[in-house]
Amino acid sequence: MKLLLDQNLSSKLVAELDRLYPGTAHVRELGFAKQSDEAIWEYARRHGFVIVSKDADFHQRSFVFGHPPKVVWIRRGNCSSDEALALLLEHRTELEEFDRHPDAAFLVLS
Repeated sequence: MKLLLDQNLSSKLVAELDRLYPGTAHVRELGFAKQSDEAIWEYARRHGFVIVSKDADFHQRSFVFGHPPKVVWIRRGNCSSDEALALLLEHRTELEEFDRHPDAAFLVLS
């Protein structure tokens, strides 16, 4: 499973997460810092990413368009990068099950 971290998450998380989720990237490093959610969505869909975000935009988009891509919504408001990282690491099994489930479109982590 490759994660695509949204703008509202630190790009520093990529190095930590890439060990468990090879191919993880951040929208900024892919040139999407000023792109629309639609452009990010389409890139993630075409390249097999799971989008990880702290805002509800992609979560809402998954209701409208389904998947792919799948969406992980970190629902903790203004949590720190360390908290976001801990959440993604603590829920590794749940994330892997979510990725394997053919009908799952989004996962809320809080």
